[in-house]
Amino acid sequence: MTDLILLPGDGIGPEVLAEVKKVAARLTPDLALDEHPFGGTSFDQLGTPLSDRTLAAARAARAVLMGAVGGPKWASAPRDKRPEAGLLALRAGMGVFANIRPALCFQPLADASTLKREVVEGLDIVIVRELTGGVYFGQPRFIEDLPGGGRRGVDTQVYTTAEIERVARVAFDLARGRRNKVTSCEKSNVMETGLLWREVVTDLHSREFADVTLEHMLADNAAMQLVKNPRQFDIILTDNLFGDVLSDEAAQLTGGLGLLPSAALGEPGGPGLYEPIHGSAPDIAGRGIANPLAAILSFEMALRWSLGRPEAADRLFAAVGAALDSGARTPDIGGALSTADMGAAVLAQL
Repeated sequence: MTDLILLPGDGIGPEVLAEVKKVAARLTPDLALDEHPFGGTSFDQLGTPLSDRTLAAARAARAVLMGAVGGPKWASAPRDKRPEAGLLALRAGMGVFANIRPALCFQPLADASTLKREVVEGLDIVIVRELTGGVYFGQPRFIEDLPGGGRRGVDTQVYTTAEIERVARVAFDLARGRRNKVTSCEKSNVMETGLLWREVVTDLHSREFADVTLEHMLADNAAMQLVKNPRQFDIILTDNLFGDVLSDEAAQLTGGLGLLPSAALGEPGGPGLYEPIHGSAPDIAGRGIANPLAAILSFEMALRWSLGRPEAADRLFAAVGAALDSGARTPDIGGALSTADMGAAVLAQL
């Protein structure tokens, strides 16, 4: 079995995963790696953003590490052939329904945030986002012409009890290993799916996780609280749409998207999907200045969560922290190091 499938993808994806491969060669030289085309690159080569071969390899591996997908080059492609469609299909095909996105403020970078140091210093929260349901997958969805002129767009928000329970269970389990608090966010005041979400989470909590502190918060209030007092949160549990928005907001609190990893997990024993959250950044692709730390920390999460190598993960996390302590910085966090030089700084600490 292949341990780790690499999907470099588009934009800066290949650049940051090149540094991951160097780290893996140093830290875990016995790890079996394989690489496949994905996203826009795959569309150019194979006519599809996710080939059957790539999906089969991903499902058979222990973990998958993605670089990034998308860019203006493919904006005019049919919607079902765009790189983002490949990513949605990969998540659905792998059955990874729980997206775990840490927002951790490294001590040396507390002043890099757009918020005051006293607001973000020591920030350590995790957003658990439902990943394979909700409005991104609901049917029907269409744009239609109206008889009297104009058009109408329809997207459908749909959730079932089972979909909500399984992702909520991930959040409660995570909380037990942290500060034992879950904040569940929805819009139960105006949305039926939000009301169902609140009812299901409350019921699961009373049945299985009464030892964990649970609070409910409307998603718009959560967005405000994240910039007002983010350290009040431990685990934020939310649906696909609100999780998409809130996790990016939380990420920016830490000083930059180039620092933050993510994991997408399914049922126990299945492969996990790991990716930096920064996107393909086409404006800097090919310039060699992208921050590779989010990709390196995504590999760290894969080592810990899917590959059964917590000691190696601990070493890698410490090496990233030590590199930042030493003053190593790429341009996005106030420095001048290249992608390769930042990767070398982590290797030096290993």
